[in-house]
This record gives sequence, structure tokens and C-alpha cells, in this order.
Amino acid sequence: MAHARNGAVELWYETFGDTADPTLLMINGLGSQCINFDAALCERLAAEGLHVVRFDNRDMGRSTWFDEVAPDVAAVARAVAAGDAPEVPYTLSDMAADAVAVLDELGVESAHVFGVSMGGMIAQAVAIEHADRVRSLISVMSTTGDRDVGQSSTEARALLMSPPPTDRESAMDRAVEGIRTWGSPEWFDEERVRATAAAAFDRAFHPAGTARQMMAITAAPSRTAALGSVAAPTLVIHGDVDTLVDASGGRRTAEAIPGARLELVAGMGHDYPPPLWDRLVGLVVDHTRAADTAVA
Repeated sequence: MAHARNGAVELWYETFGDTADPTLLMINGLGSQCINFDAALCERLAAEGLHVVRFDNRDMGRSTWFDEVAPDVAAVARAVAAGDAPEVPYTLSDMAADAVAVLDELGVESAHVFGVSMGGMIAQAVAIEHADRVRSLISVMSTTGDRDVGQSSTEARALLMSPPPTDRESAMDRAVEGIRTWGSPEWFDEERVRATAAAAFDRAFHPAGTARQMMAITAAPSRTAALGSVAAPTLVIHGDVDTLVDASGGRRTAEAIPGARLELVAGMGHDYPPPLWDRLVGLVVDHTRAADTAVA
């Protein structure tokens, strides 16, 4: 299996398409393994002339886990509220450096960086802290870290913060409950959601990693001011019925980045079911081609 290294951290990755094509680095959201970027979606993007890379974030999937640290999201939240520096095993900046390590392993000088939810936060950090590695930025269903935007609904937050599932059946049930709560209502497909959750459970079930990733999100300061320095062509995509990360987070992201384009997708929640793939692939391909043409 292919792994990149960032110090002691190993990062499992997989590629699709021709290495001679521009690279699209896809960064996952909270508690999400790289297989959440469905292979069929990756192959469609590759067929459009992109070298697609998906990888497991640290503390998830087949990348390095941090089980020596007991997760305590509440302690981080209390520290942030008190204005203190919270103790966390890693930060979003560390996760951004992981993404760059994957590019280093592949010998890719710069990539189109595509991040979903927490992955969007990481992608923003890559664009801020490793600007020379970013051909363009695509931030999807994400936010800037400002506390007044991008917040979850009461129902979504309660489910997100509830005790994690403990076995395969409860993992599938939780996935269904989650998509019913924050997914795209018009395209809810329980059979597909259960199958995806079962595949993720069988590959690597690791709820403690999700909690530690949540610690990193909670500890992260606002990126709004720093996003003003991002020069990479930027596309911001958000669903207009997202209840996990409110669309105000996407709007603030687009407002913060000079020249960013915002695409609000009607009927899209905090997921990207197959009926939306034509729209998403079209947006990504048009954006990356325009960015590559601009620098050619």
C-alpha cells in the first residue's frame, strides 16, 4: 500500500488517472476516510483530465492513529472560551502539512486542492501556509473558523456530539440518521448510505480519531484575515440546505478570499450524492481548467 510520511505520521493514499495531468488533491472531512470520495467519482474526475489523489487524514482510516491521547473535546472548548491555549494532539496546520507531504511523496510541485467540510478548513490552511503548492483552491461545504457563521442547527449539533456508535449495525444506523439530519433531502438513498457506512466500518472503525479531529477544529482560530492573502483562484461550493455547516460559512469564505467565486447548489445538504455529481464535476473541471489556462 502507498504511504507518504510527515515526520512520524504515515498517510495512506491512492491515485486515479494520468500522472502527467494536473493533480487534484482531495481532502476529507471530519471522521471521513478517503473512500468517502467514491472511486466512481474519482474516476469521473480523472476522465476529465485530472490526476486525482485521495488520502486518509491522520487519525483516520489507514493513516497513523493517535490513540495515546484520550480525546476531550469539551476541555478544548472550555479553554477556547476562556481565552487559553488548548492542549491538542495536532492542529489543522499539522493536517495541512500532511496534505503537502502527500504531494511531496508524489513529486507534485503544485495541485488543485479540493477540501470538503473539515477538509475545506485544511485546504484553506494549505492555501494560506503553503501557497506555492496550490494551483487553485476548492472549498466545499466548509467555513472560516469564525464563530458567527457556518454553525450547525440544534438538531445537527446534538447528533454530531452524541456518543459514537459501537458496532457495525449502529454505525450504519448513525450514518442514516446523520444523512437524514443534514444530507440532501431530495436524494436520500438509505441503501447507499448503509452500504457506504458498512464499507467504512469494515476498512477502519475509529471513533476516537473523529473526536481528536474535532479537537483540532475546535482549537483552530479564525482564518478570515489570513484568507485575504490567498492569491490562488478559488471556488467555494456550498449546499443551500446544509444544516451541519450553515451556508453562511461558505459565503464568508468567498467574501474573505479576493476574487473567489461562490456556487450555492440548490437542494444540496452536507453530502454529495450521485445525482449531484454532474454538477460538481462540471464546477471542478471548469474551475481547474480556467486556473491552469490563466497560468499557462
